[in-house]
Amino acid sequence: MVLACAAGGLLLAWLSVGGVRWGAVLAGGALVVAALARLMLPARLAGMLAARHRYLDAGTLAVLGLGIAVIGLLLPPPT
Repeated sequence: MVLACAAGGLLLAWLSVGGVRWGAVLAGGALVVAALARLMLPARLAGMLAARHRYLDAGTLAVLGLGIAVIGLLLPPPT
């Protein structure tokens, strides 16, 4: 589900001129949701979200997701 949302955000950013902002926000939001899921799910149910230790995975996903979302919000609106 996280992968589908992130791919959808990247597709939205790729295909439309005005959707670059919202595509980045959608992709970043998907990573933040992945961080929350990694914190809540046990390691055996986390699937591809589990790479290292729980807090390291969640922290990395949260920082990347927030960074992408903030960059998307800071982009100038289309003219």
